[in-house]
Amino acid sequence: MWLDKVKSAVIDLLFPPHCVACQRLGAWLCPDCIDGIETIDPPMCRRCGLPLNDSQPPGPATPVCRNCQETPPQLDGLLVYAFHSDPLREAIHQFKYQDLRSLAGPLGRLMGEGWMTLSPSNLEIDALVPVPLHPTRQRHRGYNQAALLARELGAHLQRPVVEETLVRVRATAPQVELGAEERRANVHNAFQCKDSSLAGKRVLLVDDVCTTGSTLDSACLALRGAGTLSVWAYTLARAKPGPSKGLD
Repeated sequence: MWLDKVKSAVIDLLFPPHCVACQRLGAWLCPDCIDGIETIDPPMCRRCGLPLNDSQPPGPATPVCRNCQETPPQLDGLLVYAFHSDPLREAIHQFKYQDLRSLAGPLGRLMGEGWMTLSPSNLEIDALVPVPLHPTRQRHRGYNQAALLARELGAHLQRPVVEETLVRVRATAPQVELGAEERRANVHNAFQCKDSSLAGKRVLLVDDVCTTGSTLDSACLALRGAGTLSVWAYTLARAKPGPSKGLD
């Protein structure tokens, strides 16, 4: 992790930061653009992370939307910092596909700040687990963006980040190209746990973007198979649901 920070510092020295959304000099994501992020604020469904509204009243005991009451996700809960719209969408694109690892710091800090508002007061976490890439894809990209976010968030929450136990065992097609049903089939049995080190632990899965939740659910099933006590997830962003889409 310290090598990543040294590399980022050198890059910042040689190439002064400029906002990836508006090009203003001084920071990779400027204060004005941070203010323009479409954050998700309570009340939200604790199972899919989306805002609740008058047509989706919470249940009597816990805030769960109608879709998640009818078709519960595998996760015990999902927290999401913001919707996947600009300027955050552009920042994630640069972070994920343009090797701009320096964005891990500001994006991870946003997740840390959001945690105080989004997480239930009784939510206990023992370890953070980033959603892994397949080794072939990670070698091609050079890093796992979810792991970089998890390290920043782990430092904020003062919780360990476990990166070696959950592994992706199938090289799946990029999810962005697929529909909802194809996404679920694409990541079915895509993950495994190499050992039982997370047995009895309360785990927080960390990823950059959630679209339908298929990847998180598949990773959750692998963690449950390894004996975890609970599995929540926290993502930096998630897609806005269309008017006819379920919130899975």
